[in-house]
Parts: sequence; structure tokens; C-alpha cells
Amino acid sequence: MAAPQRSGSAALLPSASGAGRAPRRTARQVPEELLNNAELREAVGALPSNYNFEIPKTIWRIRQAGAKKVALQMPEGLLMFACTIADIIERFTDAEAVVMGDVTYGACCVDDYTARALGADFLVHYGHSCLIPIDATHGLKMLYVFVDIKIDTSHFLDTIRFNFAVGSSLALVSTIQFVAAVQAASQELQSQYKVCVPQCKPLSPGEILGCTSPRLARDTDAIVYLGDGRFHLESIMIANPGIPAYRYDPYSKVFSQEHYAHDRMREARQAAIRSATRARCWGLLLGTLGRQGSPAILQHLESRLCALGRPFVRVLLSEIFPSKLQLFDSVDAWVQIACPRLSIDWGEAFSKPLLTPYEAAVALGDIEWQQPYPMDFYASQSLGPWTANHAARPAQVGTGGWGSPECPLVLCAMCHKRHPVACSLESGTGAHLVPAIGCTWPHLCLLHVCPYRRSHAQPPA
Repeated sequence: MAAPQRSGSAALLPSASGAGRAPRRTARQVPEELLNNAELREAVGALPSNYNFEIPKTIWRIRQAGAKKVALQMPEGLLMFACTIADIIERFTDAEAVVMGDVTYGACCVDDYTARALGADFLVHYGHSCLIPIDATHGLKMLYVFVDIKIDTSHFLDTIRFNFAVGSSLALVSTIQFVAAVQAASQELQSQYKVCVPQCKPLSPGEILGCTSPRLARDTDAIVYLGDGRFHLESIMIANPGIPAYRYDPYSKVFSQEHYAHDRMREARQAAIRSATRARCWGLLLGTLGRQGSPAILQHLESRLCALGRPFVRVLLSEIFPSKLQLFDSVDAWVQIACPRLSIDWGEAFSKPLLTPYEAAVALGDIEWQQPYPMDFYASQSLGPWTANHAARPAQVGTGGWGSPECPLVLCAMCHKRHPVACSLESGTGAHLVPAIGCTWPHLCLLHVCPYRRSHAQPPA
């Protein structure tokens, strides 16, 4: 048998002949001849049929981009399929495929930096939603593949009907792999239950993350989580401590009520905050595992500590371990800008307080302790500038000339230029937010804190 032809072959391209006009399609739409290609279908047959790796779409996007080197990134649970997918990509495109084996905990770990350093011009990230926008990965094309997993939906529906009385108010949530199943189930249950598929933007409806979950209506009778494990479920439990939570495991088909030690968590985190208020030297940890670390949050924390006259040290780490931090004897309290759950779940394992950016804001007096604990790290509508997607409010009119001591020019850590700033008081937080004017890195150079704690007018035209 002849060797399979690659992307430039006639076997996988539209025929030049044929009567009539071809159906119209968008540039993003995968051609029918690629979807129906027998050799590609046979190759995809080596992958589990209930896992949608979107192979034809991936092949088409790689060809459209003219990519020469494709990096594949996926969580450890999917790495067993990486070599098969890499073989398919190399067989049906002109690109070389590279599997990135570093640990990938979530969508925040998108590692376009390493992919670019490896010479890749295209990155495919599997198993997570589009938390990092594709236009933010400079220098290479990006494709997210959610890996939608088909489950026994009828058993899931029967389980809910058996366990909850008709008319109950239910909130259905899951991870991105099962969001389609959750949304389909909600349609089936609408006639018998008050079903809510909550959304915490920019996440998809029904999707939750370990650090980001929506607040639910108080009259919600139960949270029903579709998925294996507890990590993501605990996020919405923390955000809604008064609502009973249940988990349906689609693999074992076991349905269980889940519990969380809210009081113990609250006491531990408040104790860490109290200890941090006595700190002389602070340590700011910027996570470098993919895109976990937020330069904007780091810059905000630096500005707050500078304004309060607190000495601090910056440390960059891909993974944060107690033994590593013990080497820094002079640091009295840490703030980690990586994963909030690291502090919540494992904070007591560290000898010094390990705060989240929100907890640091409480320790520095910028905000009062919130009850329930906010799980809004990637939420568009977040509590303050210590979250990744928080947007500063428009500047308020005040006094002071641009570049004067009352309204200083601020050195941007990203573009290394000085910019005039517009200061405003963020309602309810006491933090003065200063978005830089004219920065060439508008998505990174977001916030500064006015050391004079004043409001300033817009710059003259």
C-alpha cells in the first residue's frame, strides 16, 4: 500500500472538478472532504470514541496557519493519547509535532512561552477552556480543544429524578469536558425542576474552576456537580456554604453528597492573615507555570507595599513548595500569585503565612474579610485589583498637574517607560487604582497605586 499522502496531496483537498457551485462555508469551517476522509477517520479510530479531540478541526487549523512546528499541551490524564495525536498531526499535515510533558493543572497553565522557546508556531491546548485569550499568545497561533466527553446522560437524569423531589431548585455545574452534557440535561429537567446552569463570566454557562465559581441564589436547594474528583466542586461549595452539594461521577456512576469544613478553613485563613499583619518583610511569589502568574496583580501588590513602606522581595517559581520557601529566612509573610487554592488547601503546610492576593488585601487594610469567601480569581466581575481580570473604574476628576508631586509619572514594569496615571477610589475597597495612560502593554500595565492616595484629573489634550 502506498504511503498516506500529506496535506498537500489531492487525497485530502477539494476536487477541482464537479458540476454546480460548491456550498458556501466560512473560512473556519472544516471542509467536508477532510471530515469524510477515510484514512483520517481510520487514524482517529485509535482514540476513544467518547472523547472528542476535534482532530479534523485541528488538522484544518494547522494547515490554514501554515504551521511548521506544533506543540501539544494537555493535562496528565490525557497524556496517554498524546503520541497518537502527534502521529496523526504529522501524518496529515506538513508540521512537526512536539508533546509538552510539563505538568498542566488547568487553563491557567497555558504555556505559550515554552512553546515559543521550542520554536513552535502553533500550540494546541487540550482539556481546558479559553481562560487565556488566543490573541494574548504573542508569536504563535493557538487552538483550545475542550475534549468534550460523552457520558450516559440517561443514567445521570434518572439519578437526579430519584434523589430530588419534583419542583426542587437545582444548580447544575461541571468542568468544561462535561458542560455540553450539563446543558443537555438541564433541558430535559426543565419540566420537572427549577434548573439553573449558572455562569461566572468569562467561563461558559455551567463551567466552574477550582478558583472561580458563581454565587447562587439563596433559594437554591442543591448544587449538582457532574465530574470526577472534588477540586472544582469545592470551589462552588466555598462560594456557597449554605447550599448542599452533590457529586455525580460519570465514570463510576456513583452519586454522593459532599461536605466541606468551612469553619476550619475560615479559621486557618484568618489566622494566616493576622500573622501576616505583623510581618516586617513580605515575599511576593509570581507563579511561572504557564500563565498562572499575573504581572498586573504583582504590580498592584508592589505598589501597595511601597505606599505603606513595607519592604518586600520578588520570587519567581514554577511550583511552590514549603521546603523551597524555608530557604528565605528573612521573609515573614508570603503572597502567592499563582493558584488561590494553594493557600486555601495547603497553607498550613508552610511555616510562614502564605496568602492569596485577596487575603493580602485584607491584611493590608484595603478590604474587610468577606463572608462567604470570594472565589472570583478569574471572574470578570471580581472584588478588586487582586484578581486576574479585574477592570479599574474610570478616573474621577480632582486636582493636581500631570507629572507633579500630586500626580506623578509612574514607571511601567512592562514597557519601561514613564506614564501619567489616572487615580480613582475603588468603591468599598479603600484602594486607589491608577491605570496607566499611553502604555504599549495595556493588557499588562493595568494598575498602579497612588502613593499620595488622591484623585487626579485627566491629562490635558
